[in-house]
Amino acid sequence: MKALVFPGQGSQFVGMGKDLYEMRKEIKDLMDSANEILGFDILSVMFEGDAEALKKTEITQPAIFIHSLAKLKIADAKGVEMVAGHSLGEFSALVANGAITFHDGLKLVSARAKAMQEACDANPSSMAAILGLDDATVENICNSIDGIVVPANYNCPGQLVISGETSAVEIACEKMKEAGAKRALMLPVNGAFHSPMMLSAQEILADAIEKTKFRKPSYPIYQNITTTAVTDPDEIKANLIAQLTGPVKWTQSVQNMIKDGATTFVEVGPGNTLQGLIKKIDKTVEAL
Repeated sequence: MKALVFPGQGSQFVGMGKDLYEMRKEIKDLMDSANEILGFDILSVMFEGDAEALKKTEITQPAIFIHSLAKLKIADAKGVEMVAGHSLGEFSALVANGAITFHDGLKLVSARAKAMQEACDANPSSMAAILGLDDATVENICNSIDGIVVPANYNCPGQLVISGETSAVEIACEKMKEAGAKRALMLPVNGAFHSPMMLSAQEILADAIEKTKFRKPSYPIYQNITTTAVTDPDEIKANLIAQLTGPVKWTQSVQNMIKDGATTFVEVGPGNTLQGLIKKIDKTVEAL
């Protein structure tokens, strides 16, 4: 059984999508429509912009979404029976399974990105990568610290990301090292994604999602919050909203997809980060 998976923020690169744009007319038309939907020339930033410009959340998220859906046009989707996305990637996955249109998905991603950037600007905060500790240890250390710091990304066994107030994250990193972490590294981001620090962004996204038409998808999405197969449009919407302040449970999602029959995972979008994570989660499945 085949599953399509879509990457999130961090997989962008300068020149992304330029080769796809020149490949087929249907891809060119799709990408050209993105400029019209957003009201500015995002393709020029993707194709010819610099790395700093691409790092801006309000550019990064729609750029990855556009690239992923362009790449879906050339992906082998035969036999696909489930989808998932890492954080932002959930929106790409929902276009792939027919729950939302490309137009509506891009509008939501743009609104989400702007709201997240505003939240970051209003409350400077941080994230850190923790390597070499089990989930329970990371969770317990976060719970022991005064201030906001929570597990944000369960990427694969032994690789988590924590998120919250900068001072709390810094203290947590020291305690993680004391507990035996191989690395506890502050990440170069000025925001605490997937934490209570995103509450203001969550409210804005919720309003945008409630105004968007969601249909019953062709096949289930394994969402970051529930980690299980979801097909009900109202549940999908609620999970997208909850995701902004809740953790990305990628390890658990992939494990449940495998439990439900997935043997081949195809990463659709820029980079190959998810392939690497999936192989660390379960070496017996194929990741392409």
